[in-house]
Amino acid sequence: MGKKNVIILGIESSCDDTSAGIICDGFLLSNIITNQDVHNQYGGVVPEIASRLHQQNIIPVVDLALKKANVKIKDISAIAFTRGPGLMGSLLVGSSFAKGLALALNIPLIEVNHLQGHILVHFIKEKDKEKTFPSFPFLCLLVSGGHTQLIVVKDYLDMEIIGQTIDDAAGEAFDKCAKVMGLPYPGGPEIDKLSKVGNPDAFKFSLPKIDDLDFSFSGLKTSFLYFLRDKVNEDPEFVEKNKPDLAASLQNSIIQILTQKLIKASKLTGINNIVLAGGVSANSGLRNSVIEIGKKEGWNTFIPELKFTTDNGAMIAITGYYKYLISDFASIDIAPLARM
Repeated sequence: MGKKNVIILGIESSCDDTSAGIICDGFLLSNIITNQDVHNQYGGVVPEIASRLHQQNIIPVVDLALKKANVKIKDISAIAFTRGPGLMGSLLVGSSFAKGLALALNIPLIEVNHLQGHILVHFIKEKDKEKTFPSFPFLCLLVSGGHTQLIVVKDYLDMEIIGQTIDDAAGEAFDKCAKVMGLPYPGGPEIDKLSKVGNPDAFKFSLPKIDDLDFSFSGLKTSFLYFLRDKVNEDPEFVEKNKPDLAASLQNSIIQILTQKLIKASKLTGINNIVLAGGVSANSGLRNSVIEIGKKEGWNTFIPELKFTTDNGAMIAITGYYKYLISDFASIDIAPLARM
């Protein structure tokens, strides 16, 4: 590859997935992700274990990403890494590795906001794949385990949050309610699976009444908890007998909260380019709802491919690519941030 190619190595280590992705001139060359299944037995991510496993995984993951992309390390133009938000120990592993490699290769270092990465996956090009890209401005519903936000995206790197959760994130509500039902961690995918055979209108839970574009999920969680407590008092087998209906009703409630605000935001901003992003955008119920509402509302709807919904290096690399084009580089003494 000649010098004219812009090749970005993206490193993602914000939670429990170690990932490296390589983007060349906006095209995806490789995207390697190593999961840490050990956390499942603890019912949630253990930060100390996560950071130790990142240390073990990061060199093999980057090595494999380079091999799969057929790129030599000396050909990399810059290294992009997740600065935050995320778990501090995990972020430190990724940022330290990125700094060391950037220094050794004498190439620029680029810091990336993890959430921006989730949004920009929509601009990853793939060889031999026809793809339409969202046009600016677009409205993004970003839903993940730690974040629920409505964002007006004016340009690749110009974004404005117009609504966000005032308490729990949607992904957290899925996981915590799943835990109460006795489902394994992570609970979100389990709820999604059960929902497919359940009745979404079987049970009703209280939905928040928040005036503006902000979200709230703590009330729904409490309502779900008390509902189960009362029903189990009457019949100890209640959860076991009603798992699919409970899952479908819970999922339906969360989707209602999300989509009602999305419709409201679209009307308020006058934007009809609608984009879904983040880990919870893998939820089949949410994907289908946004597509259906989009048809009714006349939206241009963009749903990420499933492989780009989880935390991945490619999303960091594509964000790094757009930052590289405007020479937005980080200094070597930059520190990761758990909250951004």
